[in-house]
Amino acid sequence: MSAFHKFLGRFPLSMEIGLALCRRTLATNHAAVSLLLALLIHTASALPVTHPLRPAVDEINEYGPFIGLVMTYSAESDALRSSGEFIPSNHLPWLDLFGVTVQILLDNFSVRGIVHYGTTGSANDSMSFGDVSIPKYVAFTGSWTWMVVSFMAVSMTLNNGWPSWFGPSLSELDGWSMKFDSETKMANMLSFAAYNAPAEGKNLLSSVVFKSEDLFVDGKPMVEVFWLQMESQWYEIAKQLKVELQRCANESFCLPEDPKMVFGLKASTADVFVDNAAYRQFLFNEFGVSTVDQESAAVVQTAMASGIPVIVFRGVSDLAGGEATWSSSFLGDLACINALKAAVEFIGILGRRKTLSSS
Repeated sequence: MSAFHKFLGRFPLSMEIGLALCRRTLATNHAAVSLLLALLIHTASALPVTHPLRPAVDEINEYGPFIGLVMTYSAESDALRSSGEFIPSNHLPWLDLFGVTVQILLDNFSVRGIVHYGTTGSANDSMSFGDVSIPKYVAFTGSWTWMVVSFMAVSMTLNNGWPSWFGPSLSELDGWSMKFDSETKMANMLSFAAYNAPAEGKNLLSSVVFKSEDLFVDGKPMVEVFWLQMESQWYEIAKQLKVELQRCANESFCLPEDPKMVFGLKASTADVFVDNAAYRQFLFNEFGVSTVDQESAAVVQTAMASGIPVIVFRGVSDLAGGEATWSSSFLGDLACINALKAAVEFIGILGRRKTLSSS
């Protein structure tokens, strides 16, 4: 198993599905975009060539290439179904597969690009409830190196009574930093001692360093990356979007201000749900991220490894680790709806331009 596939294995990346072949007709010029819809849930295995559904998959591919529209939770697929934007095709309108990941979607279907939408938590004041972020960069911040473990084999000498093979002393860890082969100039490690309660102090858990990821792209040498960048042409297309986002979830629940689309921010992905204000603030201070989620980096890296364009639309449903001031269910629904509205408009632009890839 490659490091890339190990990376994918850390994410809730499969689907108890719904994989549907749909078409959306654009009233402006009667152009059409074909889509494959995917809902991610747990780990998955590839559809073998001998699978009884293989002929159906091959038949679907005759109508490609497609845009892969990827979502994560049932609320996001509910928003899609209720939008009326897409109509199931008369040709194989529904195909049930269990455990389909983005990678399997790319392996089995003729997909020229991935559009990913969903909800996200805000990490700072740049995003408000209902806003939609179209990040330019996303990083996986759930891969750590525990400094005590990483230095265990350094030597067997003592350092001021602290065995150096057990790791650097706590005083040596203060202010230690590392560089990433990416847009970030410097990123400090997370020192547990800084978050002791009720006051800072020494902590034998020491510190952790955020790791870069090994990116494997077909036909190219492996590279280490921390920030994953959206495909430039698709991102520039997305910046042209003029979408009127929804302010009200129903007649009685409305946001105090009109939501907006925000471009060019950084997003953080990890296989944890961030519900801690201090950690949220750490991510913002150290990495400059404005949103946190559990899927975007995996979707983006999967697309990048396959050499296809990808774009992410994330609607803000909560302040990560913040107090609940609004109904979480209404905010989640509204975030899904607005992220989908932006994604649908982007797909419409692709249809009018009749371009499904960056080439």
